[in-house]
Amino acid sequence: MRRVLLLGANGQVGWELQRQLPESVELLALSRAQADISSQEQVARITRQFRPDLIINAAAYTAVDRAESEPEKAYAINRDGAAHCAAVAAEQGGRLIHLSTDFVFDGNRPTPYPTDSLRRPLGVYGASKAAGEVEVERILGNNVLILRTAWVYSAHGTNFVKTMLRLMKERETLGVVGDQLGSPTWAAGLAAAIWRASEQPGFHGIQHWTDAGVASWYDFAVAIQEEALTLGLLPRAIPIRMIASSSYPTPARRPACAVLDKSTSYAALGAAPHWRQALRQMLVDTDSDEIQESPSP
Repeated sequence: MRRVLLLGANGQVGWELQRQLPESVELLALSRAQADISSQEQVARITRQFRPDLIINAAAYTAVDRAESEPEKAYAINRDGAAHCAAVAAEQGGRLIHLSTDFVFDGNRPTPYPTDSLRRPLGVYGASKAAGEVEVERILGNNVLILRTAWVYSAHGTNFVKTMLRLMKERETLGVVGDQLGSPTWAAGLAAAIWRASEQPGFHGIQHWTDAGVASWYDFAVAIQEEALTLGLLPRAIPIRMIASSSYPTPARRPACAVLDKSTSYAALGAAPHWRQALRQMLVDTDSDEIQESPSP
């Protein structure tokens, strides 16, 4: 039986990884409150006690806009925390799967980003995640899987799908950015891909995984409303307007088009479904009460 340490257990991906736990895995799943990866001592103590064969680092500082005013915190988790995970994996001879993001790119490429594309982040969040990738590679070389993903959503936590469903109930009309392109990714499919990758030691280096297809946030919002109406999750349709990013300014700049090339990961792990199919399945599989966005604290 393989021993796997999951860090970031309360996040969307961590939650789905636990729901899909293979029978052959003994899992120690720890939330940020239980294991702060920015603390080298905590990470070292936990791994020395549990001695995992594999560490999955799904912990991250993901508050993209807040990172602009909290760079030290973002780097402590996304760079230093990643380095701590890599260091203990190297010390104990274990394997590391480290999750990263499309935000390591500037989004100016008109075609999907290959895995070896130069990192050009636009803000603190992307820069801190890019720095984490560099640290992990420096410590472990090619003996690591860095898996970049994008636009993740699930029935758990706060995300675009749940926010849109709430706003579509509360408002009479909605404006959604139409000039940023990416690939929505259901956390359940990503988690399944991670478990498949965990069984392939030769699948390493930097890889990309999102659902298939491309959408703008506007496209995604329109699809959410259409699917939710079909399933009776919304009482009525509301007009959705396409707006420009410039009319919805945020502290952090977003990549305009950060579509990832998944050809090598799809060849190794099997292709993901189209993002619209995955969205439909997520809404079908989720209890109507569960999909409600949690109120802000």
